[in-house]
Amino acid sequence: MGTRMKHIPQDYPDRIRRLRAKLGLSQKRLAELLGVSFASVNRWENGQTRPNRLAWGQILRLELDGSGGLRKQPLTGGSSQVDGALFAAEDKAAYRLPDRRQLPEEPYSIDFTAPPEIVRLAVEAERLTYGHLFSPAFATETSLIDPLPHQRIAVYDHMLPQPRLRFLLADDAGAGKTIMAGLYIREMLTRRLIRRVLIVPPAGLVGNWQRELRTLFSLPFKIVTGADARAGNPFAGPESDLVIVSVDTLCSAQTFARLRESGVEPYDLVVFDEAHKLSADRNPDFTVRKTDRYRLAEAIAGASDDPDWMLPWRCHHLLLLTATPHMGKDFPYFCLWRLLEPEILSTIDAFNAYPAQARRRHFLRRTKEEMVRFDGTPIYPKRESRTLSYDLGPAEQRLYDETTGYIRTYYNRARILNRSAARLAMSIFQRRLASSTWALLQSLERRLEKLDGLIEAIRTGRLTEEQLTAYQRKIDKTPDVFERMTADEEEPQEGREQNEAVEDQALTGVVATSLAELQAERREVFDLLGLARRVFASGEEAKFEKLREVVQDERFKDEKILIFTEHRDTLDFLVRRLEGLGYTGRVAFIHGGMDYREREAQVAFFKRPAREGGANLMVATDAAGEGINLQFCWLMVNYDIPWNPARLEQRMGRVHRYKQMHDPVLIFNLVAGKTREGKVLKTLLEKLEQIRRELGSDKVFDVIGMQFEGVSLKELILLAVVDGQADEAVRQVEGRLTPEQVKARLAQREKLLG
Repeated sequence: MGTRMKHIPQDYPDRIRRLRAKLGLSQKRLAELLGVSFASVNRWENGQTRPNRLAWGQILRLELDGSGGLRKQPLTGGSSQVDGALFAAEDKAAYRLPDRRQLPEEPYSIDFTAPPEIVRLAVEAERLTYGHLFSPAFATETSLIDPLPHQRIAVYDHMLPQPRLRFLLADDAGAGKTIMAGLYIREMLTRRLIRRVLIVPPAGLVGNWQRELRTLFSLPFKIVTGADARAGNPFAGPESDLVIVSVDTLCSAQTFARLRESGVEPYDLVVFDEAHKLSADRNPDFTVRKTDRYRLAEAIAGASDDPDWMLPWRCHHLLLLTATPHMGKDFPYFCLWRLLEPEILSTIDAFNAYPAQARRRHFLRRTKEEMVRFDGTPIYPKRESRTLSYDLGPAEQRLYDETTGYIRTYYNRARILNRSAARLAMSIFQRRLASSTWALLQSLERRLEKLDGLIEAIRTGRLTEEQLTAYQRKIDKTPDVFERMTADEEEPQEGREQNEAVEDQALTGVVATSLAELQAERREVFDLLGLARRVFASGEEAKFEKLREVVQDERFKDEKILIFTEHRDTLDFLVRRLEGLGYTGRVAFIHGGMDYREREAQVAFFKRPAREGGANLMVATDAAGEGINLQFCWLMVNYDIPWNPARLEQRMGRVHRYKQMHDPVLIFNLVAGKTREGKVLKTLLEKLEQIRRELGSDKVFDVIGMQFEGVSLKELILLAVVDGQADEAVRQVEGRLTPEQVKARLAQREKLLG
């Protein structure tokens, strides 16, 4: 290779600059013609690196005829896969593989009897495996990416130099962790340092991983499903070298058993995306509670001592990706680290004593504020959050007052009786009351149906009053998904969002201990349902009118707007009402009940320009927001304000991310400012924005969960709604969110992360 490069003259930087000037091309446009990254052209012109022989050949052709007809041509040969080599139009035929049907069953011998095109491909494939010896960042030349400084540093300074990678990459959301992982995989495959790669993301991100690795890095990863595991072993044979499988699919007994079969070769590299989902924690008695996801990771990392979760092999390289490595508890954070070095970090004491210098070999985290372009300018634009208050109309106010009265009565009874499921049911009503009349109406109908079922069971003798009490104790363990989980931790269940399944169970929670008490509550719910139906039929919805003002604002004409809600019922309502405003066929929507193909189709519909038949608006639930990248949209509306502040940041991360070109990004929060919970939420939003501006950073969202330790935001809202102490709840929010407290928490968090 070295002798060939002597044909590139010393004045190549000047010649490239003159060529661009002659053709009137920007560096970016020339890079597109040559099929390389913008950064490569920039480095050539500055004399930092030389173009490779193939790229220089294209430059010479451009000098001669001013066009070139250039494109990227995938190249395969032998057992290795080499993609993205550059060829002129007249050379394409020479590098094209014959039709597979024309190939013999036995492989060719690379000698004088083999077809010339096969020999040429094999030789070229072998030659390109040494590309990194000339260009240490060779994968950036053969991929459709322009890696940013922080991405280059992660891959080429921290990851590639390690002969055995056991690494936790914990950059902020939107930093391009998928790109960094893909770049590392591309480099390692090209250098023939690895052959088999297994990627394990959440189910909702499987399609995203496959698409980005295919389009950006020409890596033909195959998605493995549960059906594949039932039909055979998808982890055996040459087709299993590059595989993506969701973490829950791989956790299932049948699929995991396939990994244990004798025909499976070890995977050289395993990547776990959203690694914080590999959760384990410690019980009060100091026993360790592990999820199946964590047991799976233990098995692959070679850290398992459970016979049911052991593999005959362990991966050599392990890469964990997460934007939230520390969720406020020290022990789960240690458990993540234990996967990296099971022998060294076998106890939390060993982890605490692990030197900072040693930790830096395994850990890297950069915040949004630290990420810049090559010229030093910030990658992320500014973000502005605006709270839009609205007042309920007379009929809505009556519905609010009567529903809140019902909630207060039954919540307090449930509190006295220690009925957590009944309390959860009441908090669900309060959330849905604030969301939309339609959402409340649907929950009231479901509640009435549940009550009717219990009443009928007691009347017919299928359920005694004692059994009713026992059943209530059984469902008291129903978790509040919205409070305990962030959106990316929810898992869909048979086409339903996890919060929907939980709500369905919680609405069976009652405080009644007799048939008479059940009948009394039924009458109350029936009356509320009638009122909700009348309000809905009237079309009165002050909150939607405030949304309409945003959507139809002349300043945002022809702009795309993302609208978030917590509830699928409200999503259905919004889609119908927005179409009624004249947006028929122009509203995209996604919810957690969709599979990744349906979600990708809706995202593509939203991304397509409106003049080409694309959507102007997208309505999404939190559970569907995971993994969708909408940086082409700079306007977002929080139609519902989540009671878990971490969900707010996750929503904003969909649009406030790398490649967002609009400055600033605008976030609108809709709040009924005069309602009890509205006062608390409005105070929270205003304090968050105030501190964010004062710190000049979004880091406040990193520690807001820690700020509400001991008393959750949900409890403060219920203090306002149920106990009528809105002023006290507001005071507590203000007391827990001060710039000084947030700075102290951030310092504490940085220390914990090491």
